[in-house]
Amino acid sequence: MLDKIIYLNKSFNFKPNVEAPKAMLKAYPIYSESPLKLISFDKGNHVFVKDETERMNIGSFKATGGIYAVAQLISRKWYSMYGKALRPGDFHTPSVKKFASNITFVCASAGNHGLAVAAGANIFGAKAIIYLSNSVPNSFALRLENYGAEVVYSGGTYEQSCQTAIEYSKCSDDVLLADSAWIGYVDPPMLIMEGYTIIAEELREKFEYNNNWPTHVFVQAGVGGLAGSLTHMIRMNWKKQPKIIVIEPEAAPCLLESAKSSTPVAVTGPLSNMGRLDCKEPSLIALNILAKSDVEYLTVSDGEAMSAAQKLAENEVHTTPSGAAGFAGLIKYNPPINAQPLVIITEGVLL
Repeated sequence: MLDKIIYLNKSFNFKPNVEAPKAMLKAYPIYSESPLKLISFDKGNHVFVKDETERMNIGSFKATGGIYAVAQLISRKWYSMYGKALRPGDFHTPSVKKFASNITFVCASAGNHGLAVAAGANIFGAKAIIYLSNSVPNSFALRLENYGAEVVYSGGTYEQSCQTAIEYSKCSDDVLLADSAWIGYVDPPMLIMEGYTIIAEELREKFEYNNNWPTHVFVQAGVGGLAGSLTHMIRMNWKKQPKIIVIEPEAAPCLLESAKSSTPVAVTGPLSNMGRLDCKEPSLIALNILAKSDVEYLTVSDGEAMSAAQKLAENEVHTTPSGAAGFAGLIKYNPPINAQPLVIITEGVLL
């Protein structure tokens, strides 16, 4: 799946329509803007916290990408059949629901992407099959099944479950909706990342209104979808440019190692307690963005991520080591005393 190529390639250029996710997601009651908080950090300093722990009742930033991508792919199939574009309000009409009921979305997930795809399929009347590695907790499977998804456990790692999902989709008419990109598979993950742009836009609007911008942005990464999308938007339209630091688990620094090598690198390592970030192969779209965007990389240990989650809980922000990884990176990076850092808390506590 991971092609050894130079990834500065036009086929991976990310050119999102940032208005489309706003129009799509804001048309549904399930959408609300996630809060931007200011919490105490160290020695009286404060940090901006974008709190995704309750996003769209799913409890993860992934909701903005998966739900949006499901809608767009249904709309494209409708257009191919009828030659007419769907508007956001059309998806709940009986004719579109009936049409969507014949579409099944397939993906592999370390948890939250699968929840977003399952929720999107449920909202719009489609079906979903989610492949999980054996390391994903049963609580995730139960949540997926509550959205009507079929859950299939396959393989000991996220990458192995991905490969199974890919092979299954090749033998069926179902729609593969992966959140990573590789040679020959680009468009669906670009839609997911386009959905993530709404997070950056919510932030930009807040910072512009208050004229108070962050000096540093710490964003965690698995395959790199959120890091790539957020970085693209910051570099494209934020009036004041911060330093951007991409945080990865020590056990899975695929973006860091790829940046060092100027080619995609699949890493090896033990399982991490940052399960949603424990991805050994990067997204080529994300690599393409990050390579052109003047970012830094930093890895954090499982212990550092756990400690960061505990510190956040003291400030009434309840998350997991994966969700706290950006904050762990901030603590480890130790910016200047006058810095105004921003972290993204990507998920809530998993029940």
